[in-house]
Amino acid sequence: MNLPEDLRYTKDHEWVRVEGSRVRIGITDYAQDALGDVVFVQVPEAGAEVAAGATISEVESTKSVSEIYAPVTGSVVAVNADLGDAPERLNDDPYGEGWICELEVSDTAQLDDLLDADGYRSLIEE
Repeated sequence: MNLPEDLRYTKDHEWVRVEGSRVRIGITDYAQDALGDVVFVQVPEAGAEVAAGATISEVESTKSVSEIYAPVTGSVVAVNADLGDAPERLNDDPYGEGWICELEVSDTAQLDDLLDADGYRSLIEE
């Protein structure tokens, strides 16, 4: 299971790459493996304001439909529109080309509530 040490994680299996006051979000390797083959990704609208814990995306696979939640409060500043034509990127490269969106974080203190790699590893090994 690929679990980059430089990312933060949520209990809902999203990863977060912090870049100053912005974060890039995607689903973890664990999540994409559990979902199976991803066939559709709904990305959020650029400019949308989102609250931590709110649904920002949906991922449809051959097994199920899963909601993706905002790990922090902020506004959507970029979306990975390429996922519309290539949703399998979530399976093939979840931490690279499979990113879903970027948020401008309203309160960077919320980042402290996210799990580090060791904390997330403990969560998925339970």
